[in-house]
Amino acid sequence: MIVITEPTISRLLAEARGGLDRLTPADAYAAQQDGALLVDIRREDQRERFGAPPGSFPIDLTILEWRLDPTSPWRSTLAAPGIRPVVFCQEGFSSSLAAARLQALGLVGATDVEGGFAAWAEAGLPVAETLPERIF
Repeated sequence: MIVITEPTISRLLAEARGGLDRLTPADAYAAQQDGALLVDIRREDQRERFGAPPGSFPIDLTILEWRLDPTSPWRSTLAAPGIRPVVFCQEGFSSSLAAARLQALGLVGATDVEGGFAAWAEAGLPVAETLPERIF
């Protein structure tokens, strides 16, 4: 029998999700109400086209760790010790990989939203009238 040990995106995604306590959109909304930080890693054009949850924290995926690591000199003021980042993208794939990276950084409560923002909107959860300003 041949065992494939090479990384594939499917394997990486499964491994990332294996370490996450993924949230439904309703659970993510409840977590936000309890103080979790909703982290929007979508591209600007996606945010403009589809909207965003009120109070979400839009941040470019390329600087995610630097802005959320409480020990980073480039951290956001929102990156206080003990924060619980709940990451979402449009469909719930990139966010799983990003949340796993945040866990590897030491943010043990990091997770993502099953189905991403598309599932959030489909569930009828709030969408901001104006987009939160992106953090650079």
